[in-house]
Amino acid sequence: MKLKPIKLLTAIAIIFLASAFIKGNKPALHTIGDSTVRNSNKETWGWGTPIASLFDTTKIHVENNAMAGRSTRTFLSEGRWDKVLETLKPGDFVTMQFGHNDGSVPDTTKAGRRGVLKGTGEETKVLTWPDGKVETVHTYGWYIRKFVRETKAKGATPIVLSMIPRNIFKDGKVLRANNDFGKWAADVAKEENAYFVDLNKITADKYDALGPDKVKLYFPGDHTHTNLEGAKVNAASVVEGIRELKDCDLKKYLKD
Repeated sequence: MKLKPIKLLTAIAIIFLASAFIKGNKPALHTIGDSTVRNSNKETWGWGTPIASLFDTTKIHVENNAMAGRSTRTFLSEGRWDKVLETLKPGDFVTMQFGHNDGSVPDTTKAGRRGVLKGTGEETKVLTWPDGKVETVHTYGWYIRKFVRETKAKGATPIVLSMIPRNIFKDGKVLRANNDFGKWAADVAKEENAYFVDLNKITADKYDALGPDKVKLYFPGDHTHTNLEGAKVNAASVVEGIRELKDCDLKKYLKD
């Protein structure tokens, strides 16, 4: 039997509303970060995409809000963080992993528009853009701290991650971020009593064990962006770190 147009539209609307209701009542895991978390390139992938398969998505909604090319500064200044905040509700989770695009000297040039000040302090740098707009740039830690505090204010759980390592080896060992962005991420998490996953260390340990030749197979074009297999390695590292977190409810939604 064919449905009349009005009945068909009504049925579609009911299905849509039911889907939205189910989605809205499940806790959500939001990931924020750069291209190492979300990438639309056909050859390279961020770990925020394959990690969904490691969760029971009948019980939790996994949403990748990361965007390629963004730093903590531009993720905030472009309004991307505000869009995440609008949807956050009590019981949700937010993983945050930045650092790959934060390292340039902050200014209004193409090269420096993403850069932030080093460290975790309250230092600032005031910039005036060609159109007259004034921007106050903060430290890397300041931005992470803002994400953490505003996540908590929404009743959600922040989880800070150190950035994944690049494919750069020295003396047979992959270079780590434990003296800069990885350290600053850990410091802020500790200061703010937030969960911390040392993704940089977990994956770097795997890279060291694999060696440069095998790790190179994960990086098809440069030393930063992985293919799907590499993204799966990083997603597994994130899950390993989550499993080690004490009293973190996100563990309840992981597949066995």
